[in-house]
Amino acid sequence: MTALAATEPPRDYTHIVRLENVQKYFGAVQALKNINLSIGRNETVGLIGDNGAGKSTLIKTLTGVLKPSSGRIFIRDREIDLANYSVGKAHDLAIETVYQDKSLGEKQPLWRNFFAGRQIANRWGFIDIKAEKRVADEILKKAIGFRGVGITVDSTVAQLSGGERQGIAIGRAMHFRADLIVLDEPTAALAVKEVRKVLDFVKRIKEQGHACIYIEHNLAHVHEVADRLVGLDRGEIVSEIRPQDMSVADLTKYLIALQHRR
Repeated sequence: MTALAATEPPRDYTHIVRLENVQKYFGAVQALKNINLSIGRNETVGLIGDNGAGKSTLIKTLTGVLKPSSGRIFIRDREIDLANYSVGKAHDLAIETVYQDKSLGEKQPLWRNFFAGRQIANRWGFIDIKAEKRVADEILKKAIGFRGVGITVDSTVAQLSGGERQGIAIGRAMHFRADLIVLDEPTAALAVKEVRKVLDFVKRIKEQGHACIYIEHNLAHVHEVADRLVGLDRGEIVSEIRPQDMSVADLTKYLIALQHRR
């Protein structure tokens, strides 16, 4: 098995990630059953299912938080060594997860949040604050689309709304060349106006050439932005649905029917 270079991920691939027959056990409890899932480059896939369906376990396995009990994982069509796969390795392979606003420093200015742990250094090895502010300003305006006078690189996270915080986290992931961005319920507990901001940010992920896995309980939100919907039930994939083939109302009925199978 050939190791993937962290600094220069290969660009000639069909799927950013592919899982083959992945299983996950917690003791005697089987949390994932024969998961076969592929995410294409520049594709947004919505992961749907009831609480306890296995969405979080699947994502944690895919991003290196949990090790599968069996199965194979491919990144950019090349198999990875599961014994050495971790969150850090996933980052090296350009896979980023955005957990609502938990990864942002409340009291820190935006430019510091953008470069936390990945600072730009000058030739003497010191943090180049001027360069970081310049790049952060470009991210705000180009990647995220913040053009109002109220938000600058010196604004603190505490000054931002929930939707704006999500935009910052998404913009940071895009800037650091994440080929796959995983969003874990990004619209949870947000007001309607803020939800619209986040959905627009999610659309920018695809527009700028990245792939996205979008985990969401609100079916209307994920239905709007996803190219494909993958349904999970009791740890296994039970459906793949194109949004144009099923309305939000029918999708809701379908998921309710799945729950009644139990």
